[in-house]
Amino acid sequence: MKQNILGMLAIALLASSGALAAAPRDELFAAYAAEARKADPAFAGFSAARGDAFHRQSFAGGKPDTPACRGCHGDDTRQTGQTPTGKRIAPMAVSRSPERYGDPAKVEKWFTRNCREVLGRDCSAREKGDWLTYVVGR
Repeated sequence: MKQNILGMLAIALLASSGALAAAPRDELFAAYAAEARKADPAFAGFSAARGDAFHRQSFAGGKPDTPACRGCHGDDTRQTGQTPTGKRIAPMAVSRSPERYGDPAKVEKWFTRNCREVLGRDCSAREKGDWLTYVVGR
């Protein structure tokens, strides 16, 4: 009986940690959607398919050793990635890293750094929202 209660508590804690992370993610999506609508009044929502294509696309504007998101994060965002210097990167997919994207400041920090390295510019709100839609759904 005691083990059942402890098990149920553990499950509840794990479930609530995902729910807690979802609220900041929802705020990020709302902010990106508002920004995307401001840039394009015809904006109709984010797309996981566009996010997947963005993840796989090669760009010429950034650093030569990081031409695409998949260069470090891999083709399958559910797997561990690796930087050009060999540093391991935890899976980007929420199914494998449920706590990801729970801190909006950290999300913006990494978007700023990675977009400039890969694209040679800041990502648009739509690009951020599409990519997040892709990895949150994985």
